[in-house]
Amino acid sequence: MTTTAHRNDIVSLVESWLEPERFQDYCPNGLQVEGKEQVRRIITGVTASQALIDAAIAEQADMILVHHGYFWKGEDQRIQGMKKRRLQALLGHDISLLAYHLPLDAHPELGNNRQLADVLGITNPAAVSSDRGLLWLGDLPSPMSPDAFSEHLSHRLERQSLRVGKGKSEIRRVAWCTGAAQGFLGDAIASGADAFISGEISEPTFHTAQECGVHYYAAGHHATERYGVQALGQKIADVTGIEHRFIDIDNPV
Repeated sequence: MTTTAHRNDIVSLVESWLEPERFQDYCPNGLQVEGKEQVRRIITGVTASQALIDAAIAEQADMILVHHGYFWKGEDQRIQGMKKRRLQALLGHDISLLAYHLPLDAHPELGNNRQLADVLGITNPAAVSSDRGLLWLGDLPSPMSPDAFSEHLSHRLERQSLRVGKGKSEIRRVAWCTGAAQGFLGDAIASGADAFISGEISEPTFHTAQECGVHYYAAGHHATERYGVQALGQKIADVTGIEHRFIDIDNPV
C-alpha cells in the first residue's frame, strides 16, 4: 500500500521542528512553490537547480526539499530565463518546493552544523549562543596535525579542502559554520579554537588566519551543507511513512 501525506501537514511538521519564524533570513523559508496536495515521494538536495528538478521529475517526486531555494533578497524578481525554466518545470509537474536556509543551518539535531560534526567525528559539539546557533565549537577525539586534519576533512567530505593560516602544531579545539561563513573567523578565534572550518574563503581570510594564529579550512560550500537536508528528509519519511531519496548534484564550490 502506498503511503502519502498531505503537503500542508509536511510543512507544518517541518516548521514545528525548525521554527523558521525565529530567523531573519535572506529568503523566504517554507513552501516556496505549491504543488499537489498528496505527497508520496520527497526528493532532497542542497540547491534547487535545474539538474535537481530534472532528477526529481525522473523520480516522479511530489515534493523537493532543499537548503538553497529561490527568491533571495536583492535578486531580479522578473520571471525570465533560468528562473522561468525552473518554475515552469516545477509547476508543469505539480511539484512542491520546500526550502529552509538559516533554520536548517542552526537546528541542534538536524542542522547542517550538527550533522557536519557527526560526519567529521567531532566530540562535544555545541552552538555558540551569541550568533543564533550558526557558529559551533567542539573537540577532536585525539589531537591532529594541521596536515592530518586537512586529509581527514578531504576524506570524509570527498572534496579537497584548502588550508591557510599559521597556528598550533596540534589541533584540538575546532570551530565551524557550514556554507559561506568566513565572516565568523574572528568569533572562532575569540572562542579559542585552534582551527575553523567553513565552506568558502575570501581574500581577507588568508591574512586574518596568518596573523591571528589559526588554521582555516575552506572545505566547500556544497560539501559542508549536504547533510542537514538529508537528515531532515529522512525524519520526514520516518514520521510520515512517505518515500525519501537524497540526490547529490555535484558542485565543486
